Amino acid sequence: MLCIRAFYSRRCLTIANLAHQINEEITDKEVRLIGSEGEQLGIMSADEALKIAIEHDLDLVKIAPGSNPPVCRVMDYGKYRFEQTKKEKEAKKNQRIIEVKEIRMSPGIDTNDFNTKLKNAQKFLSDGDRVKVSVRFRGREMAHTDIGEVLLRDFADKCAEIANLDKAPKLEGRNMSIFLSPKPVTPPKKPAKPKAPKPAQAEETKESAE
Repeated sequence: MLCIRAFYSRRCLTIANLAHQINEEITDKEVRLIGSEGEQLGIMSADEALKIAIEHDLDLVKIAPGSNPPVCRVMDYGKYRFEQTKKEKEAKKNQRIIEVKEIRMSPGIDTNDFNTKLKNAQKFLSDGDRVKVSVRFRGREMAHTDIGEVLLRDFADKCAEIANLDKAPKLEGRNMSIFLSPKPVTPPKKPAKPKAPKPAQAEETKESAE
């Protein structure tokens, strides 16, 4: 952890990742300053901008070094870094790693085994994972690879409601495989609210009732 103590302030900033120039590190001749509430304070020297930050017991942070002149903002940098770190942790927490699950079959697979593997694949897809489905050919089975292709296409058709077929069956050595990806889930549309009758229509309705 890096601790920066400015000679003009009693506060010590503990920074996990120093991503900005702050306070006395900013030595530009001129900067465009933004106040702590987002107000534009104009162009001034870095020293003047630093004095304003000190007066508010805050930090001067360069937020746009590539601008001409560079843009600085008055803020509590320690609090800013804390909030950024918190957001990054939340993003990682909510981020899901998509895995590739594999289902293996033989050309002579029976119906029960086929249905069991199909259910497993559908569960993986429902959980948001991709699925690789492969058929392994042994010995003389290589002479009937068309059986494997039919098997794989049938498998993909039975998953069509929840998955997309990424590529057609392809033979690589003694294995033929396909990849299935889960379809994106679209939220259901909210029912449209009934429109209020126009004044003229409301009067007509009233007259009809009389």
